[in-house]
Amino acid sequence: AGLLRPASATKLVGALRSEFPDTPIHVHTHDTGGIGVASMLAAAAAGADVVHGAIDSMSGTTSQPSLGALLSSLLQLESVPK
Repeated sequence: AGLLRPASATKLVGALRSEFPDTPIHVHTHDTGGIGVASMLAAAAAGADVVHGAIDSMSGTTSQPSLGALLSSLLQLESVPK
């Protein structure tokens, strides 16, 4: 539904990572509210192993955040999450 906000993604993934340090964390959301890219970046920075996205031409709104926007944003960071 695209309800995951960046601050909530940070809190959720951070809590999961603290409690389950060796468990892979995948984050999936939709871009309905237009904040999917920011939420996925926050999730990655908080320790998510995988964030979901969609090819640019099929992304946004009820689909997943744009992979192109995610990649472009990650490339602008000084420290890219691993």
